[in-house]
Amino acid sequence: MRKSKIYKILGVIVLLVGIGGGIYYAQLSNRHKAIVKTYLLHATGITDGNWVVESKVNTYKMISPSFYIDGIYKSMEGPKATNYVQLTTDSTLVWITSFEVKALDSKTKQHISNDFICHMNVDFNDVNYYTNLGLKDRIGSQYPRMTSLSHGLEKFELPKGYGIPMKGNDFLFVTTQSLNHNLPDENRTIKHEVSITYSKEKNIKPLMTRTIYIQLPYDKNDPFKEPLDPMSNQCIPVETKNHSYPDENGNMLSGHWVIPKGKKTYQSSVDKQLHIKDSMRLHAAAVHVHPFTSSITLFDVTANKVIFKSNVINHKNAIGLTKIDALSSEEGIWMYENHKYILTMDVNNTSNIQQDMMGSMFLFFYDEELDSKLK
Repeated sequence: MRKSKIYKILGVIVLLVGIGGGIYYAQLSNRHKAIVKTYLLHATGITDGNWVVESKVNTYKMISPSFYIDGIYKSMEGPKATNYVQLTTDSTLVWITSFEVKALDSKTKQHISNDFICHMNVDFNDVNYYTNLGLKDRIGSQYPRMTSLSHGLEKFELPKGYGIPMKGNDFLFVTTQSLNHNLPDENRTIKHEVSITYSKEKNIKPLMTRTIYIQLPYDKNDPFKEPLDPMSNQCIPVETKNHSYPDENGNMLSGHWVIPKGKKTYQSSVDKQLHIKDSMRLHAAAVHVHPFTSSITLFDVTANKVIFKSNVINHKNAIGLTKIDALSSEEGIWMYENHKYILTMDVNNTSNIQQDMMGSMFLFFYDEELDSKLK
């Protein structure tokens, strides 16, 4: 076969692959398009795909790869990146005391609007983490997320005298994701700067984390049906592949749902997520919600009192969150095994279309068992 014919065949194959790839890409969701686009931009070197560590004494700081912002990316849709982190090079015990994420211009590294931050998650390997602390019975007891920062709460500090203990050379898994609610014609690259502050002092009290979040029932046979009874606590899930969970009766629950226009209240029990034994003292709480949230409240049904209410301030003339209240208390708030607790969320969708919603809290309790072991 002549070379010219071979080249023609190869050209046809490349053309067909290109057409097929274009058709496949066009059918992807905005979130999956961002994943493909970001991978190609980093793999080809068109945009910077490397993490840069600028660690200092008692602060681990790193700057993410570049994220190309070329249009609207709603919550959980934007370009993102992940990295493994070791706070120190040895197994000395350290105490994490704060987390922070900032948006930067890719070229100047100057701080820009945090409207380009969706969220920053910090996860840990629970097998290594609990084994190293002598708490093997806790392995697999909950999803191993230490905390999450999000738009409106880009910095979170634990109360003075308290921290999250870990071996310094244990790995943390950090994921940070970009956002753009308001600038459809945007064409720029950004980065995220992530900082984790820690201490090596001996007199710090240990905190354990618990993640609680709203889960709402939906019709598993027809999940996207409308209209729902406006007085019901049911939801229409954003999708059924992620953030969907079966309850003990086989009913489906979603932690990521669609809200209609106007005001509405959602709530769900969080007793199983808390799994309190006897009593525990709450010292801190970080909150993750989406725009159009008015407030989210942890409520003690048994005692008929608010444990913690996070008021949320939305942007006035744009979509976004200006401020989310967090909890940081040296005194602490007692919670009990024999009490019932719910998480309640008030929303006010002032836009002209449906919006997606989530509501979660990352709670930090004094860890008496671990304190005894460390002493």
